[in-house]
Amino acid sequence: MSAPMTTGVEPEPAAPSSGAASVPVAQRRRSLATPLTYLIAIVVAAFALAPLIYVVIGGFRTTGQLADRPLALPSPWKLSNYTGVLKAGTFWREVANSLLIAVVSTGLVVICGAMAAFILSRYDFRGRDSLYQFFVAGLLFPVAVAILPLYLMLRNLNMLDTPWAVALPEAAFGLPMTIVILRPFMRNVPSELEDAAVIDGCSRFGFFWRIMLPLSTPALITVSILAFVTSWNAYLLPYLLLSEPNQYTLPLGTATFSSQYSSDTARILAFTALSMVPALTFFLVAQRRIIGGLTGSVKG
Repeated sequence: MSAPMTTGVEPEPAAPSSGAASVPVAQRRRSLATPLTYLIAIVVAAFALAPLIYVVIGGFRTTGQLADRPLALPSPWKLSNYTGVLKAGTFWREVANSLLIAVVSTGLVVICGAMAAFILSRYDFRGRDSLYQFFVAGLLFPVAVAILPLYLMLRNLNMLDTPWAVALPEAAFGLPMTIVILRPFMRNVPSELEDAAVIDGCSRFGFFWRIMLPLSTPALITVSILAFVTSWNAYLLPYLLLSEPNQYTLPLGTATFSSQYSSDTARILAFTALSMVPALTFFLVAQRRIIGGLTGSVKG
């Protein structure tokens, strides 16, 4: 037998597959992206937290210290600014007014918004989509657009300088967001579940109350938190509709306090810091509920 012939040319090594080559590149990109992501997050957090920290620490200083060294730490720490605000009855009255308005507004938003979202998601009638788009369009109109006719209407109803004068408009302007969040949740409830409830003798309202609302709990919690925080931080409506000092809300009271004690910057910072505590605490405790509810709304 004759030996096999050779050409004398060495075979070229096989090129690595695209998958093997892409893995190190992807790993390098991830290794570069992770520190950059953390850096951006730290910068954003610093910009967001720096004013809050300055306000809180500034309340422990004197006005002279703030004027002399604005960015220095308190030396010594002065508690009289905070204790003076807490001992004043004005602060607690404004907290009570804000709490009353926020609770009433949130209750109206959740009850009316849940009913409207249920009808728009489960009932089939002519003009349903147009009605839903009407509520969506309400997200585009701020309170300032309707403030003049709103003021005239409330004056004719003798409702000015009352908690209802602020709570009712806040609830009305909170309905669009509530319906937009709740409607996808309620649409995703299987129709077979409703049919089974009807066969068992459950009415439409019974299905809404006993089945639909419990299943929509994440979205209901989300809209409740958003409505409460929005009402608590509202300034324009209380400013235009409340003229009696005993009816002032906390944001309006903070602005009034700042103008009354304009020469005492440290005391103003202490009052501002205390006015932020309830809303910040409530928001931080409930932030996971907000994210969960909004995520479910987007999926819907």
